[in-house]
Amino acid sequence: MRGTTVGGVALGGAVDAANRLTARWADAVTDGSVFSAAGVWPLLAFLADGASGPARAELADAVGMPADQAAAAARELLAAMASMPGLNSALGLWTRPELAVREEWRAGLPADTHGVLAGDLQVCQKELDSWAAERTDGLIERMPVTLDAGVLLVLASALALRTEWPRPFSELRLGPDAGPWQGRQLVGLYRTGVRLDRVGVVSGPHGYVTELKVPGDNGIDVHLLLGEPRMTPGQVLGTGVDVLARRLAVVPSGQLPYGDVGPGLRVEQQRCATPQPPELHVTTVAYDMRARHDLLDLHGLFGLTTAKDTGAGHFPGISPNPLAIGQAEQSAVARFGALGFRAGAVTAIAGYGAGVRPDLRHTTTVVTALFDRPFGFLAVHRESRLILTAGWVTDPTPYGR
Repeated sequence: MRGTTVGGVALGGAVDAANRLTARWADAVTDGSVFSAAGVWPLLAFLADGASGPARAELADAVGMPADQAAAAARELLAAMASMPGLNSALGLWTRPELAVREEWRAGLPADTHGVLAGDLQVCQKELDSWAAERTDGLIERMPVTLDAGVLLVLASALALRTEWPRPFSELRLGPDAGPWQGRQLVGLYRTGVRLDRVGVVSGPHGYVTELKVPGDNGIDVHLLLGEPRMTPGQVLGTGVDVLARRLAVVPSGQLPYGDVGPGLRVEQQRCATPQPPELHVTTVAYDMRARHDLLDLHGLFGLTTAKDTGAGHFPGISPNPLAIGQAEQSAVARFGALGFRAGAVTAIAGYGAGVRPDLRHTTTVVTALFDRPFGFLAVHRESRLILTAGWVTDPTPYGR
């Protein structure tokens, strides 16, 4: 990924580092979920830049690069995301008037991101909620952290992406005859095409994975990933991340032999009256997913183990006041339908004064590809290969809802 440039912005290793966080987060997924490491990674990078001691080392490890390089990489990534068609992204910082913020740290954030948490907390909360809703086109209605008297700082990111299929799917009633969705009536999505390279098989370290690329009209694609039934979400999604990093290769369906060649994938020869081009038949399901993640539950993954200890301050580069992380949450949404894909995520991290214990609130040749059991997805910016959102589909949209 090094050397990637988007909109004139050189990204260095930021895309690869953020995608590696996607793979590590996927390892912790056990059920249906949607999440955005691209929303978390810049926040961790800015925190690493202002941290010291063990907290700095842990955050640098989570970010995947030295702490003194993290803020510059985060600025580059945010600038590149701002130039991606179909993607709206934003960063926000809010502080209490009594918190002194070091100007050199604040100057490293994008311009016009700093607000003040002054006055009634309920009014401030409504302002934060409005920011989240506006920056995600209404997909996320509230800021995922809750203001209380102990909150001195809130650092948040928001992203909303939208892409439409140049060739829409047709809706149908799908009733799987085997697997976890057997007996359910689901909104199925079906279409045919001649591009056999849209689907293929990956031989990964944990088994075979079928990858289907669904291109959007604005440079954002959704990759559907179906693994062997015994594989975990992390193994399937991790294989997809390795494909994007070119550590693993996809064998296109047009180069595969006849027969059942991968999970949900079959290649066969059919007779026809007149010469016909090869065809790809795709059947999948619609889904509308919403998830909320307490990042402190996975504090080791996000480098927040030491930083969440409110008994001491860990961010002298952010403020001379002792600060610790009291809340860290993400709300995420993903919708895949016949016409396109929409997703949004808001991530917020709240800093507390050290020593304060907050009241936390956790809340022809014919190729047939069939995704009729739980599968993963990656929404990817085509040029940079940055994963914007990822997820594991276990509860598709019921037919007739």
